[in-house]
Amino acid sequence: MALYVAILLCIPGMRLISLTDSRYNAIIIFDIINVVKRGAWDLKQIDKNENAVTIRTIAKMANVSHTTVSRALNGSSLVKPATREKIAEIARQIGYVPNISAKSLVTNRSYMIGIFFTNLDTGTSASFLTEVIEQAQGLLPKGYSLSINSVDNAMDGQGISVSNFDGVIVISQSESDDEFIEYLHKTGIPLVVLNRVIERTDINNYAIGDELGGKIATEYAIRMGHRKFALIKGLRTFESSKQRTIGVKEAMSAHHIQIAPDMVKQGDYRSKSGNVLMRQILSSGSVPTCVICENDDMALGALNACIELGYQVPRDISIIGFDDMAYSKYLVPPLTTVRKPTPTIISMGVSQLMAIVENGQQDDIEQKVVDPEIIVRSSVLNISAGEWMNWLWIFLHKLLVIVVTGNFGERSFLWDLRFSL
Repeated sequence: MALYVAILLCIPGMRLISLTDSRYNAIIIFDIINVVKRGAWDLKQIDKNENAVTIRTIAKMANVSHTTVSRALNGSSLVKPATREKIAEIARQIGYVPNISAKSLVTNRSYMIGIFFTNLDTGTSASFLTEVIEQAQGLLPKGYSLSINSVDNAMDGQGISVSNFDGVIVISQSESDDEFIEYLHKTGIPLVVLNRVIERTDINNYAIGDELGGKIATEYAIRMGHRKFALIKGLRTFESSKQRTIGVKEAMSAHHIQIAPDMVKQGDYRSKSGNVLMRQILSSGSVPTCVICENDDMALGALNACIELGYQVPRDISIIGFDDMAYSKYLVPPLTTVRKPTPTIISMGVSQLMAIVENGQQDDIEQKVVDPEIIVRSSVLNISAGEWMNWLWIFLHKLLVIVVTGNFGERSFLWDLRFSL
């Protein structure tokens, strides 16, 4: 059925045309004055019978060649800024979506970035996986997509071809990734390795100071007066767990604190392991005052175990996590944890990778270790403050007794106070 002009309204400062098309049973309203002010197009130039919006459609509306449109949409400096803005506005308003396949043929790019985790089945928590993907996708230039896989799958010959990617990010958690990293390096594909410090100087590497993280978590607990600890470790094969454990033990050693061997539990970074191992700790007959968990997921499981067994956190037992996942501040109580600078290393890595991809060459190799920080919330009790308050209460009580009884003998006062403490 024909296209009818239904309404023509004149409003001060604005002119609206409503077009009704029976094929779509809809009303399309265009703000002509606004479009003209933006230097856009004449509505008469729109071919309503054409379903697909292409570069030629935009070229016709902007009254330029399709070559100019293509250059403008790709940010070419050969097109004047005003013309680029005009073309971009037309593309936005008509909902133009680039044909990535066609673009790939012209530019010899796939517009796909591969992210490889060490393992997607064990060790890599869902929360960490989600955080990395969301942040990386948000930092990629428009038009690029992510492909998520694991180093294990790639090395097992599951038909993954790195030639399908413009660049690769390896979220490395184990030395077992080294063979895959070397393979990628030899192919010459743009590459960055994140999360773990790698023992080579020819690859861009942005890592997290896990050892320092374990150390500052433990030192904070010690400052809060804790001396009796339990430790729930992460996955045995992951470098992050090894480094965090080193940091914890170094801090304890510096303060001459020893942790009982049966209070060191081997977890796997999953909340279930935190729950199971915390139950073992609580049923041991020697409950510690503070449990350090090497990631937040295990801390979550440990916290649930305490609740299920009738222990109050932090009154009965304190818990510290690691990572500062988004949910940590919403737990009850909010979790004291070590904030892993994942956003920082993702930003550094994506920025460096895209610079290599876009420029076609690499300048200086960057290798940085970013320090974590302790995030203090409510899951750790200040025992030292409690002892000080207890001493003050005893002191005042003894003093009151002496005043009331009239016994001001200094030796008697100090002697009684000594045994009270």
